[in-house]
Amino acid sequence: MGEAQNAVIDNRIRVEVVSRPPLPPFTRETAIQKVRLAEDAWNLRDPGRVALAYTIDSRWRNRSEFVNGRNEIVAFLTRKWNRELDYRLIKELWAFESNRIAVRFAYECHDDSVNWFRSYGNENWEFDEHGLMRLRFASINDLPIREADRKYHWPLGRRPDNHPGLSDLGL
Repeated sequence: MGEAQNAVIDNRIRVEVVSRPPLPPFTRETAIQKVRLAEDAWNLRDPGRVALAYTIDSRWRNRSEFVNGRNEIVAFLTRKWNRELDYRLIKELWAFESNRIAVRFAYECHDDSVNWFRSYGNENWEFDEHGLMRLRFASINDLPIREADRKYHWPLGRRPDNHPGLSDLGL
C-alpha cells in the first residue's frame, strides 16, 4: 500500500499526497517490483483498489477506448471484469527508463458463454514522482482458445511465486 504524506499548499490548504513505492527513477529491480505489484492488483479484480495506483487525472488508451481519471478507471475496470470472467493475468518487464516502464502481458478469461480467450498486449506506463501512474497506453489482441489450451490454472487471485512467467511459458 501507499505511504501518506501531508503537503501544505499556500500555507492554507492541507492535502494528503499518497506515495506508491517503488518510486522513480526506476532501477531494473524496482521496475520488476512495480510490474509485479500491478499484476497482483489486477489479479484481485477490485476496480477501486486498482484505481488508487493511478493519479487522479490519469489518462489511458486501452485498445480503442480513452479513459480519463480515477472515476472512469473504476467504471472501465468494473465493465471489464463483469465481461472477462475467471480473469488471470501475467505481466513481464520489457524495458524501463527513469519514470517510464514498458511491459508485455497476457491474460486468460472467458465470456458468459464460456468461450475462452488469451489476450496479448503491450503497455507503456509513465509515473509521477509519488509512484502513481499518470499515463497508460495499452495495445491488446485477443485469441480465442479452447479450454484445454489454457496455461493459467492457479486459483483466482495473486499468481503464485512458483508459477511460470510469460517467457517460461513461451508466450
